[in-house]
Amino acid sequence: MAAAHEHLADSADNVPIPFRQAIEALRTARLRPEIEIEPTPAPKRLAPFAYALEAAVVEPGAGPEGEDVDLADGRLVLLHDPAGHDTWQGTFRVVTLARAELEPEMGADPLLPEVSWSWLTGALDARGVRYGEIGGTVTRASSHSFGSLAEREPATQLEMRASWTPEEGQGGVPDTAAHLSAWCDLLCQVAGLPPAAPEPSPRGGVVPLPQRRGPQAR
Repeated sequence: MAAAHEHLADSADNVPIPFRQAIEALRTARLRPEIEIEPTPAPKRLAPFAYALEAAVVEPGAGPEGEDVDLADGRLVLLHDPAGHDTWQGTFRVVTLARAELEPEMGADPLLPEVSWSWLTGALDARGVRYGEIGGTVTRASSHSFGSLAEREPATQLEMRASWTPEEGQGGVPDTAAHLSAWCDLLCQVAGLPPAAPEPSPRGGVVPLPQRRGPQAR
């Protein structure tokens, strides 16, 4: 996470101090070793300032030829508008994407969208972060192969898109490290990893993750 988004590099003198500090805080997040994360170009039209990270939950050597495989992946974007935003009800906004492949029968579960959303809110609550104006979508897509591709097994992909307004702390800076950690916790849960070291119990119950499909080669 050492490299900054080009938007910051091109106009470093104009970057607000709270946004600089929020980005620096991202680098202090304590993440599970299965997480690989790095900066990626951020969208330029959503807010005056933006910073983006992409992450993957990786299982080393789990592929058929010993290659690493991605169990889940996603993207987190931190937006900042010093003037505030009516929709956000704040000056910062966290925008996320998380996706993974599941067993087809799990993807057919009618409760999957509600359960998946509880994974997100449960991850945020478990980290003790404060947020507001949360919203998002849960999408499941199934694919079946035919003809020369008929030997491929059916696949079901889960995709979660969400955004929320992090509560601003001292100096107007949100605890972005905690928000990033919560989002990475979600990625690990979507990937089907067992829980890491015990965490404080979330304020609301979280439904256990159903078994996901086999890992995908990188």
